[in-house]
Amino acid sequence: MKISIIGAGSWGTALGVLLGHKGLPATLWVRRDKLRQKILQTRENKEYLPGVLLPENINLTSNLEEAVRGMDLLILAVPSHAIEEICTLINPFVNKNVTIVNVAKGLEEKTLRRISQVIEDSMGSKCKIAVLSGPNHAEEVGRLIPTASVVASREEETAKKVQDVFMSPHFRVYTNPDITGVELGGALKNVIAIAAGLCEGLGYGDNTLAAVITRGLAEITRLGIAMGAKSRTFSGLTGVGDLFVTCTSPHSRNRYVGLMLGKGKSLKEITSSMKMVAEGIKSTCAAYRLSLQYGVNMPISTEVYNILFREVDPREATVSLMQREKTVEMEDIAFD
Repeated sequence: MKISIIGAGSWGTALGVLLGHKGLPATLWVRRDKLRQKILQTRENKEYLPGVLLPENINLTSNLEEAVRGMDLLILAVPSHAIEEICTLINPFVNKNVTIVNVAKGLEEKTLRRISQVIEDSMGSKCKIAVLSGPNHAEEVGRLIPTASVVASREEETAKKVQDVFMSPHFRVYTNPDITGVELGGALKNVIAIAAGLCEGLGYGDNTLAAVITRGLAEITRLGIAMGAKSRTFSGLTGVGDLFVTCTSPHSRNRYVGLMLGKGKSLKEITSSMKMVAEGIKSTCAAYRLSLQYGVNMPISTEVYNILFREVDPREATVSLMQREKTVEMEDIAFD
């Protein structure tokens, strides 16, 4: 099988390391040729994944046509906002029936489409689409630290094919037919992770963090069900698993954004100092609009939106959350 990874950020590089160590040759497309040359010299992507060496069976190219033409499986490892542009660029070169695996976690901000929908709209019926998601920090996957993930697709055959590609002694992969739930879990947990970072930046404690994670999962699940996802998906790796690690890990870019906001930094100051994209910023806009569109109550996501884009003071947002109208914890469990 001929495999290409489109995007040499931290996640694309880590997946290259994973496949290379498994003995699967692959091509890694590096957008900037200057960065490609630097990686070639040392086999290390010092800009995005320092301290990790790329195996020799991972070929590097800055030529997009070379990276795509004749390939059987394409892994899209670019930020979610760049997916449509990349699909337009690669469309003339892809094989019919190519399998495309999206590993970005986000939502299309303008149209509110899930990323698989963006790919499908851009590529038409010429490809099979899968999504890889879960609690998967590149910094750990690239170092072959044991990790679990989930691959979702509408077709069982496609999901199992991608599962076989990634499955290794270091990377355990499960399948799930609920592509809607897997994508929403991966995108929306970034919004809650910003709230988790805010808790730390404001000096709140473990109780607050536990409440944010638990109630954040509740509102993610509510929106997911409204959009056609299965509730049990959010109890799995792409739900509670990814939510927990993104809200608590020092590797989390979205948690970092919230942490800095809580310490008084402006959003502009924070993003201008970051090399990599924090998907949760754009996903917060999408989550807020989706909550209105589907009539779903998402109080934490709404307050994150207010802090990011309406310049509401985080402590005022906390008061608003704590003093909302009282309610039951779970709507489907009633007193006898």
